Amino acid sequence: MVIRALERAKVPVRAQRLLGVLGAALLAFVFVSQPTPAAAHGVAMMPGSRTYLCYKNGQQSGGDLNPSNAACKAAVASAGTTPLYNWFAVLDSNAGGKGQGYVPDGKICSAGDKSPYNFSPYNAARSDWPKTHLTSGSSIQIQYSNWAAHPGDFRVYLTHQGWSPTTPLAWGDMDLIQTVTNPPASGSAGQDGGHYYWDLSLPSGRSGDALLFIQWVRSDSQENFFSCSDILFDGGSGNVTY
Repeated sequence: MVIRALERAKVPVRAQRLLGVLGAALLAFVFVSQPTPAAAHGVAMMPGSRTYLCYKNGQQSGGDLNPSNAACKAAVASAGTTPLYNWFAVLDSNAGGKGQGYVPDGKICSAGDKSPYNFSPYNAARSDWPKTHLTSGSSIQIQYSNWAAHPGDFRVYLTHQGWSPTTPLAWGDMDLIQTVTNPPASGSAGQDGGHYYWDLSLPSGRSGDALLFIQWVRSDSQENFFSCSDILFDGGSGNVTY
């Protein structure tokens, strides 16, 4: 229709061709410049993972991230804020459900350093990560971000009684306590706050520090997601301290 209008206006042929090329280039720019969906996935929001709680701790009114928690601050000093802006992307695209013997001890919380972002500082063996306070023997609702929705299993591990957060996390430190397949979701994928949810009965007779690790194993891909949440069995009901 543009060419016909130009012909009716008796615009020279060369000008018509030039305008046609410019029009095509403009259309190409419009399509290319459209934002693409975020390539993001998920970690635990309750009890909050290290990356999620460091992100929450660091949020500033202007959109910057400047955490006050010492462990989070050290992670940012080492790897910058980009990993925190992508708190939901602790992943290995080729894990395929593999764990012990594939993901090295000491690198479990960073998905074996296979993520597109540098989450290696979040493996740091220290006792001052943000903690979720829980009660041994109680039931809690796990909430796991569904920033991108995928079918699959959630394998839930818990460290043994007496585990110390000042030692690098190893597979031998943990027991598999639950596996959940395709749990329900609250909120749409890609929305801040959207999550999968299910109930978990915590073991009785526990006290002190522990770590809850969840490996999300996709059934439609080899991609897996990794989430480390620091918890304290002290009679709490889900409150978080930074």
